[in-house]
Amino acid sequence: MEPLAATPLKCSIPKARLIAVLLSMVLCSVTLFLLQLRYLKPKIKDFYSFEVKDSKGRTVSLEKYRGKASLIVNVASNCQHTDRNYLALQELHREFGSFHFNVLAFPCNQFGESEPRPSHEIEAFVKSNYGVTFPIFHKIKILGSEGEPAFRFLIDSSKKEPRWNFWKYLVNPEGKVVKFWRPEESLEAIRPDVAALVRQIIIKKKEDL
Repeated sequence: MEPLAATPLKCSIPKARLIAVLLSMVLCSVTLFLLQLRYLKPKIKDFYSFEVKDSKGRTVSLEKYRGKASLIVNVASNCQHTDRNYLALQELHREFGSFHFNVLAFPCNQFGESEPRPSHEIEAFVKSNYGVTFPIFHKIKILGSEGEPAFRFLIDSSKKEPRWNFWKYLVNPEGKVVKFWRPEESLEAIRPDVAALVRQIIIKKKEDL
């Protein structure tokens, strides 16, 4: 007669195989999950990867400005800073040209309700009064849940949210924020950084030839 102890030993063999199969399945699932985290991670955006609307409400890709330096400004028509800032911005835009540099203006009415006009009127107003030749985009919101994503990117990157009109953010050719200025800071404070960034762009283009 066979010993009784032999029976549990025979039964334990398929159970061990089952555990091994289950462990393999768990390991495969974990591996696939880690690979998804690594390769399917959402691409980090930069400023030029966003789309915005122009003064006529048409969708515009900011990719068209990639490779240039950009000074992004939240503008307003009825502000104590309006005259000085629009004249200074146009001077910068004219000085450095649109080949390597652009001023990009985003009207906003959230600061003192100092931009009540609709977008197409804003563009006509600044062209008529200040000779503006740089792009004026559709009027946006900056504060709150309806904040324009492209402008929120500037704020999140710099950790500085505008508290009034004419805050300025300098963005490099790769779409990263490199500096910001408050509305009361003068053109003389801004020009050296813009000039340095434009110089870097020109040098790099020469090296790539």
